Amino acid sequence: MESQDWKIAEIPGYRALGYKWEGSYAEVGSLKEVIYRMSDRVNELDFAVNPETQLGLSYHLRPDGFVHYSAYEVTEDQHVPEDMVEFFVPRMTYLTVQHQKGQNIGQTYESIFLWMGENGYKPYVHVDGKVFDKLPVKHERYPHNRDLEDPHFEILIPIEKISQVSNQ
Repeated sequence: MESQDWKIAEIPGYRALGYKWEGSYAEVGSLKEVIYRMSDRVNELDFAVNPETQLGLSYHLRPDGFVHYSAYEVTEDQHVPEDMVEFFVPRMTYLTVQHQKGQNIGQTYESIFLWMGENGYKPYVHVDGKVFDKLPVKHERYPHNRDLEDPHFEILIPIEKISQVSNQ
């Protein structure tokens, strides 16, 4: 996998609105319905920052699955529709990677994990420190023109530099 289009970027915090899904890996088939439903509802978000880019924010907070937010970035002016949730993403440093159409998504994530170890980075881990996936936080940005069966999208993995431990 080519890594020349991989970048490290600090991204400011932002507010997002959308749907929350939580489930086991066995239930992941129902997630697509949530993503499609959110995509259909973006026109109701008058203050969407970029209505052409849908967000998929996944947090591996459980051993058998994960929590996922299908959302759009919005300004402070946006009211929260009754059946949606508001979510704040803090300022973080990310490794950003373009996943191309025709590539294996699992292989893309495996390459990201290997690159981090080879380049002195580790994935950001939640405050509670519990790790249920080697990449516990996965953010994705999907363009509206993606092929739903073979998508291209941007992957953003929050990272931290591994601090050097001195030998004493």
